Amino acid sequence: MKNHSFSTRLPTLRTGIIILTLIIFSCIATISVAADKYGILGEKAPELNLDTWIDGDGLKKKTLRLKDLRGKVIYMYFFQDWCPGCHSHGFPTLKALSQKFKSNPDVFFIAVQTTFEGFSINTQDKLIANQKKYDINIPMAHDAGNRKNRALPKTMIRYRSGGTPWTVIIDPEGIVVYNQFHITQKKAVATIQELIKEHKG
Repeated sequence: MKNHSFSTRLPTLRTGIIILTLIIFSCIATISVAADKYGILGEKAPELNLDTWIDGDGLKKKTLRLKDLRGKVIYMYFFQDWCPGCHSHGFPTLKALSQKFKSNPDVFFIAVQTTFEGFSINTQDKLIANQKKYDINIPMAHDAGNRKNRALPKTMIRYRSGGTPWTVIIDPEGIVVYNQFHITQKKAVATIQELIKEHKG
């Protein structure tokens, strides 16, 4: 009776193992696809081509070109004024890093407000507001999508950012080496220093 019971359950057990294995592989594949869904890691950083800029003193400035920054490590931060994560860790990390590398000519910081929602709140005047709030003296730009046809900002499309906050690090050759929702200050410092070291040989 016991043998009969065991042999009866054996096919069911095997079926369960097979199903579990398929689920595991499915999850791994899903994670892999999700990881590749956003960002342009390893690709050449696209030009920003934005018209609304302020300099480190909050004054209007001409369009900033990434090609003019070749040879520098570029730390680019995408945000929205009403984004909680931007204020809880995005801006504080940006401030700490910009202060640490303030006197280093090999590092350049840029912040872009990529407005894809809350158009009446995430307005271009928030550039100066956040620049003053966090005392971050770096160039900042405003890139708004189109509320009527729900078009995303150009920067989000070109860099395939997943939303805000979003961090992009570009190496001295103009290649994107990091793009994610968040980066710790420790990892950012290590990444920037390593890129500078590699570039200088």
